[in-house]
Amino acid sequence: MTIPSDTQLREILVDMVTARTQSGRLWNLQRQGQVGTVAPIDGHEATIVAAAHALDTDHDWVVPQYREPLALRRYGPEILERFMLYCLGHPAGGHIPDPIRVLPNQISLGTQIPHAVGIAWGMVLRSEPGIALVFFGDGSSSEGDFYEAGNLAGVLNAPVVMVCVNNQWAISTPVHLQTAAESFADKAAGFGIPGVKVDGNDAAAVYDAVDEARKHALAGKGPTLIEAVIYRLGAHTTADDPTRYVPPEDLEAARRDDPVLRLSSQLRSLGLWDDAAQQETEAVALELLDRAVEEARSAPLAADALLDHCLSADTQRLARQRSQLLGTHSTEAGDHA
Repeated sequence: MTIPSDTQLREILVDMVTARTQSGRLWNLQRQGQVGTVAPIDGHEATIVAAAHALDTDHDWVVPQYREPLALRRYGPEILERFMLYCLGHPAGGHIPDPIRVLPNQISLGTQIPHAVGIAWGMVLRSEPGIALVFFGDGSSSEGDFYEAGNLAGVLNAPVVMVCVNNQWAISTPVHLQTAAESFADKAAGFGIPGVKVDGNDAAAVYDAVDEARKHALAGKGPTLIEAVIYRLGAHTTADDPTRYVPPEDLEAARRDDPVLRLSSQLRSLGLWDDAAQQETEAVALELLDRAVEEARSAPLAADALLDHCLSADTQRLARQRSQLLGTHSTEAGDHA
C-alpha cells in the first residue's frame, strides 16, 4: 500500500481547490455567453487530481474525457491554455504541445478508451517506459468502445489503467438503470483483468489504487480497471438542469462528503491548511484562468485551422479542402469537398 505524504496531500489539495475555483468561474463565463458549454468538475476533484499525482509526467499518458483538464495542472500550464481554446471553440484546442502527455478532452462518449489502449500498446511496441491512464464515466461503460477496448487491453496485456469515475449519473440516468452488475469494477472479470473499487472522495485511497495499478502495468502484468465511486455535486454540463432528476436529499448527503472539504478538514487538523491558504489558492487559480482566457481570445485563427490535427499529414482530399478554405483553389467539375 502506498500512502501519499502530508506534503503530497497538500499539493493534491491545492490542485483540487484550483480546479473547483476555476470550474466555478467557467460556469459564470458560460452564463455570460463568453465561453461554450462546459462540464463542471464539482465532486470529481479527488479522483482526478490524486490519480494524476500518482503518475510520472515524463512517461505516463493521460487520456481524458471532458471534465478532467482543470484537474491535470500537474502536467503543465499548457493544459489550461489548451482547454481555454477548446472552451472558446478554437480548433487549436486540439493541439498537443510537445512533450505534454495529455490528449485533448473530447465529448464523444467512450471513444477515448480505445485511444488509451492504442497508446499503451504503442508504447510496448516502441519499448517506451510508462503507462496510459484513461478517465471515463459510468455512462461510458454502456458503450461498445468500453467493452472492445477492455477486451483488447486484456488480450494484449497492455499497460493501461482504466479509471471509471462513477458519479452515479449518466447525465440523467441513474446507475441502477445502467447495469445489473454489483459494481462497474466487476466488469473487469470479462476482460480477464483486475477490478478495483475505491472511494473516489478519498484522495489518498485513489492515489494508492492508481499507484498499485501503475506498478502492476509496469511489471508487465497488464491493465487494471478502477471504479472510483463519487457523487456529482453539480450539473452534467452547463446545458443540464439536475434539479429535474437528482433527489435533493441525495445531493445534500453527498455535499456533506464533499472531497474538497474532506481533505481540507484533514489537513487543517494537521496544521497544513488554513483560511489564508484557501484564499491564496483561490486567488491564484482565478488569475491563472483569467489570463488563459485572455490569451485564448487573442490567439490567431487561420481559416483552415479546423483541418489541423485531423491526420498526421493531409490526404489529397484534405489538402484540396484546405486550399479551398484558404481561397487558393478553384473547385473544378467533379472535384467535391
